[in-house]
Amino acid sequence: MPTRVEQFFSHLDYISGGIEPRFFPFEGSRDLPRVTVVVYDDVPEPGMLTGITYGVSLADHPHWRLGKPELCISVRSDDLRWPLVLGHIGETQRGDNPFHYGDTINLGERIAPDSEMTAFVIFAPAVLDRADFADINVGETRPINICGLYPIHEAERLFIHDHGLEAFWQLGWDPYDVGRPSVV
Repeated sequence: MPTRVEQFFSHLDYISGGIEPRFFPFEGSRDLPRVTVVVYDDVPEPGMLTGITYGVSLADHPHWRLGKPELCISVRSDDLRWPLVLGHIGETQRGDNPFHYGDTINLGERIAPDSEMTAFVIFAPAVLDRADFADINVGETRPINICGLYPIHEAERLFIHDHGLEAFWQLGWDPYDVGRPSVV
């Protein structure tokens, strides 16, 4: 029987079409195995980076009754800071942050030099079909659900807090463009 990690990486191989990723392990600060960021170059299209964590779901949280999260980001950039920030967020917030859709994460500083963005909003990953990000069987009672993290400006984070994710999503912004101006 394949292990939990083997089942998850087999799923990633399937949805990526077998593209060879790069692996970036983060030093663990807890009594859990480390978080690793799996980075795909030019996915879903040339000039983009997609990163997916493994290790966030190894923690427990009282809200994780039906599944456990892993994190995903896809951006139009060649700066590895974008997918690697998932490792930092995953390592420092797993077990404490429920990673609910509509929640925001404020880093309080620019994520990368190619952008003024300082925060993320959590929602379903736009680059994956529901069957590819929800209820991923890893041989345990609770499956893995991949959550998308979308880079946003501080003003947008505050707008989401005041008006909700749906109102923000309808403002017509490009979720992959890390150089875009704020839409609010």
